[in-house]
Amino acid sequence: MFNKIIGIFKKEVMLSVALLAAIISLFITPPSVELLHKIDWKTLAILFMLLSVLEGFKKENIFSPLLQKTSKLGSMKGLTCFFVYSVFLSSMFVTNDVSLIIFVPLTIILFRAGNKEKYILPVLTFENIAAIRGSLLTPFGSPQNLFLFSQSGISAPSFMLLMLPLWIFSAALLYGFILFLFRKDEKELISVEEKDVCKPWEPERKGKRILYLSLFVIVIATIVTRTKFWPYITGLVALSLIIFDRKILRQTDYVLLLTFLCFFVFSSSICSNSKISVFLEKSVAGHEYIWSILLSQIISNVPASIVLWPFTTNLRALLYGLDSAGLCSIIGSLASVINLRIYAREYPGKSMQFIKTFTWISLVFFAIVVLPQLWLISFLK
Repeated sequence: MFNKIIGIFKKEVMLSVALLAAIISLFITPPSVELLHKIDWKTLAILFMLLSVLEGFKKENIFSPLLQKTSKLGSMKGLTCFFVYSVFLSSMFVTNDVSLIIFVPLTIILFRAGNKEKYILPVLTFENIAAIRGSLLTPFGSPQNLFLFSQSGISAPSFMLLMLPLWIFSAALLYGFILFLFRKDEKELISVEEKDVCKPWEPERKGKRILYLSLFVIVIATIVTRTKFWPYITGLVALSLIIFDRKILRQTDYVLLLTFLCFFVFSSSICSNSKISVFLEKSVAGHEYIWSILLSQIISNVPASIVLWPFTTNLRALLYGLDSAGLCSIIGSLASVINLRIYAREYPGKSMQFIKTFTWISLVFFAIVVLPQLWLISFLK
C-alpha cells in the first residue's frame, strides 16, 4: 500500500509539489478554523463542476460537431491558429482555465487522429500562453483579475484600457510563434478521417446531452455573474449527476482538485503569519511587478494576488506581474497546472516532457514581453 502511494506521488509531480508546500506551510502557521475560512472554496467548487460536466461532454461526444468542422481546416498552420486563438478569445469570457479545459482535449484528439502528435507539445504550450495572455484583458478573464478588480474598485472600461497594450502585443506575438513553428512548411497539411474524431450522436442519449449542456450554461453563468449562491449551484450540479449519471463523478479529476487545495492551504497559511505580513508590508510597495512574478513561482498567481494586494500601491504593476507570472513556470499559473494535468491523463508518465517544452517556449515569450511591460509601468505612472 505504501509503495502504491509513493508511486502515485512520483507520477503526479504537481500534486507532490503542492502537498509538500502545504505541509511546510502548516509548520509556519498552525492549522485553525480561520485557515479553513481563508481557502478559496469557490474556485475549487467551480473547478469541480467544470471537470465533472466536461467529462460528461466527452462521454456524450458533445463536441463532435466542432470536431467535424475543425477537421476540415486542412493545414496545420490554420488548425493551430484556430485552436490558439479560440483559447485566446474565449478565455476573456469564460476564464483561462475553462478555455483550456475545452480546447486542449480537442487539440489532442485531432492531432492524434491526423498523425501529427509531434506538434502537440508546442501547440499546447501556445494554447497555454494564449489562455494566460488572452484572459488578461477582462476583469473576469482569470481569478486573479477578478479578485483585484473587485478589491480595487476600478471600472471595467478603465481595467480593460489598462490591459489593452499587453493583449494586442500578445496576440501578434503568438502569431509569430506559430509562423516559426511551421517555418519549414507553412502549407503542411493534416488529413483527418471524420469517423476517427466524430462519433455520431445516439438519439436515445439526447436527454444526457441536454443535461450536460444545461449544466455547462449554469456553471458559466456562475462564473460570469460572480453570484454568491455558488454553494447551492454546486450542490445542484452534484445532485443532478448523482441522479442522472453518477459514473461521471468517479471519473472527475480529483487529483487536480487536491493539487489546487494544497496550493490554497499554502497561500492561506502564509497570509495568516504576522511576521511574514510585516515583512511584505515593508518590501512590496514600489516593487509589485517583480514581487508578483517571483512569488507566483512559489504559490501560483491566484494565491499571490491575495497575499500581495494588501501591500500594493501600484495596481498596474501588480496586474502586469501576475498576468505574466504564468509564463515563467508551470506553478506560475493555476491554468498551466490544469493544462499539464489534461496532458498527463492522455500521456501517462510524460509530464516532464510537457514541463520542459512548456518552460523553454514560455520563457522565450516572457523574455520578449517583460521589459516592454516594465517600461509601460514606469512611463504610465
